[in-house]
Amino acid sequence: MVNSMRYDLVIFDNDGVLVDSEPISNRHLAAYLTELGHPTSYEDSIRDYMGSAMHRIHDLVLERTGRRLPEDFDDVFHARVFAAFERELKAVAGVTGVLEKLTADGVPYCVASSGSHERIRVGHRATGLDRWFEDERIFSSQDVERGKPAPDLFLHAAERMGVQPGRCVVVEDSPLGVQAANAARMDVYGFTAMTPAAKLAGATQLFSDMGELADLLV
Repeated sequence: MVNSMRYDLVIFDNDGVLVDSEPISNRHLAAYLTELGHPTSYEDSIRDYMGSAMHRIHDLVLERTGRRLPEDFDDVFHARVFAAFERELKAVAGVTGVLEKLTADGVPYCVASSGSHERIRVGHRATGLDRWFEDERIFSSQDVERGKPAPDLFLHAAERMGVQPGRCVVVEDSPLGVQAANAARMDVYGFTAMTPAAKLAGATQLFSDMGELADLLV
């Protein structure tokens, strides 16, 4: 197979890029924080937490209120979200076609997500994307010291996949992810389906329909 694309590795974010999980996650996050006495709207959650690792939620709440979230916060939140994933999660429209094209063209790809390994796998099983992502293609912020917007996760994924950072492109839908890709000195394509284009202004290129991506990468 011949790689006809200009990149040697496509690194996908997971939530909002491969699986349509951001509405579900942020709905449950806003509700749980509100329940705990930290009034949070869905819009607040999208603005403050979309694309971030769990520790950032703890840090921001502590910084703003002086109160720590409960010890079992992550476990309770994930149990609620995973149950919702099983019921209602779908793959992002058009992403299967992109994965088929990358596979046909012999272009390596992987996922590098702020979510935990368990969250990634639960989402992929629920949507059927697990057939496209074996363990060696899955990278989580759990694998590195610093999550996005630090470049560590993307650099780790590139190193493990054996590709120089300058030969990688990242597909992201959050400002934190775009910052991380820029810090890693990788091109980044910003997916604007849920995020206003202005918030992804640091991206190499913006697109709003996942079906367009394969053609954009050539």
